[in-house]
Amino acid sequence: MHATLSVHPFVLTPKLVSAIPTPGLLAQLKQFERPFWMLNIMEMIERLAYYGVRVVIPIYIAQADEVGGLHFTQTQKGEIFFVWALVQSLVPMFSGGFADRYGYKRTISISIALKAIGYLLMATQRDYYSFMFGCAVLAFGTAVFKPGIQGTLVQSIKKETSSVGWGTFYMVVNIGGFLGPPLAHFLYGYSWPAVFYGCAVIVCLNFLMLFTYKEVPAGGDQTGTPWTIFKTTCINMARPWWLIPVASGLIAAAFLVPLDSNIRLGVVFVSLGALIVRTTRVGAFIWLMSGFWLMFMQLFDMLPNFIVDWVDSSAIVTALNLPSWMCDVTPRGTMITQEWMINANSGLIVVFVIFVSYMVARMRRLTSILSGVLIASAGLVAAGFTMSGYLCILGIFLFSIGEMLASPKMNDYLGVIAPEGQKALYMGYANIPLAIGWSYGSLRGGQVYDEMGDKANLSLRYLDSKFGIHAGMSQSDLVAAAQSAGADVQTATRAVADAFVQGEGIARTKATEFLGLISGMDAKQVTQTLWDTYHPYELWYQFAAMGILSAIGVAIYAQFAQKWQAKDV
Repeated sequence: MHATLSVHPFVLTPKLVSAIPTPGLLAQLKQFERPFWMLNIMEMIERLAYYGVRVVIPIYIAQADEVGGLHFTQTQKGEIFFVWALVQSLVPMFSGGFADRYGYKRTISISIALKAIGYLLMATQRDYYSFMFGCAVLAFGTAVFKPGIQGTLVQSIKKETSSVGWGTFYMVVNIGGFLGPPLAHFLYGYSWPAVFYGCAVIVCLNFLMLFTYKEVPAGGDQTGTPWTIFKTTCINMARPWWLIPVASGLIAAAFLVPLDSNIRLGVVFVSLGALIVRTTRVGAFIWLMSGFWLMFMQLFDMLPNFIVDWVDSSAIVTALNLPSWMCDVTPRGTMITQEWMINANSGLIVVFVIFVSYMVARMRRLTSILSGVLIASAGLVAAGFTMSGYLCILGIFLFSIGEMLASPKMNDYLGVIAPEGQKALYMGYANIPLAIGWSYGSLRGGQVYDEMGDKANLSLRYLDSKFGIHAGMSQSDLVAAAQSAGADVQTATRAVADAFVQGEGIARTKATEFLGLISGMDAKQVTQTLWDTYHPYELWYQFAAMGILSAIGVAIYAQFAQKWQAKDV
């Protein structure tokens, strides 16, 4: 046995060790019993279906030139993700308590049915609100699934093996995430609805997996009423307990009731401020993690559209001679599909997360989280700073390293500090910072991308500022304007006929192609011109800044945490 040295809690050093030796990696893996491994397989199946949809749905919803897509605006996409985020992330706050009370298997079976219904609705609905409802049903099913799975896992791992246990879980999650994009690419080769139908079938395989292990006791009170569970959940978050529903109701009303923007901002600020002041230590941690999740979710919400619009990965395709099933033929050349670019995140995590979790097992959990948030912030900026495919992938790699350091440790931290019998409840709390960060990030991200990043919108803006072509022009006026831009009569007439929409002018779905036709620029030149004119890469700065602010908050929180908890927490 050796004595530990006193060091600053944020320095990444091997001296941050426990006085008790930690078992080796293989020894720790052998300690996990059958339910742990069966639940990991269930999580992998669920993630395979989920990411089969999640990684391509930004393109399906809002990419202007996507054949068979919904062609909603980026702002509408953000609103759909806003609803998705709130449902998927806030429901576990309460479903976790219900899982502890009524049993993990029962809640998991209900969630599987809900998720299958959600996928079927998304396959069949193309109207804005009906499609949003389908997304909400899927989100609700996912929200019920998570606490049941994670609550069982927490009961199945010990404190000394928690780092490797959560690292293993995170690796399995990302195996599903890694296989999801090629599944989606294969299915939407048939049609977009096939993506959703296929994922519905896959998630239903988990009904069979429920028979592969015995129920794990929750260890808590099995007699509480639904009202008692709700009240206990709120008490654990804030005192007085009723502050949670009251403040949440005021925030919701601020957005639902027509109000002056300054009044709305004031209501939200006061409500959030009251929550922050009155929250427990768990609540304080949750608020701090919101900035990380706001930044994190842009990898899945905004980066797919950014890659399709701006990133040029043709040099990578040529250098590595990539197969056609990893590529798309576009007007700018043959590119790596955005889902395979994003898949670098899952691939790196699958390969390295258990090793990373083992290496940081002796590091304070909050130190690991702080380091991860900072590295992920740098990666997000790097991914979108240039049009280079190489730098984009490098940024995704950096982001993934940060994710491996931060995300598993968040669940690990909450699992360690959770009282006995409230494990699933605390795992439900882990989704609240995701709710705050993802929901606000969705609304803000949709608006920002509409204004600063959407290539179709920027093409329309360029047509207006450079050539005087704007909404509401007649077809004959558009032909004349196209000729003034340098197009001959035949090209101008054909381009306008193909892109014209009565009462709208040039359709958003045809704007970039139209700009190229009348200006004589090819697709690469159009993209470079818009990039140089409007600097869409600047949209990433504000999201990275939120990650950095979150890291500063964690650093302050960690100083106080040393007084509240054991030194190794």
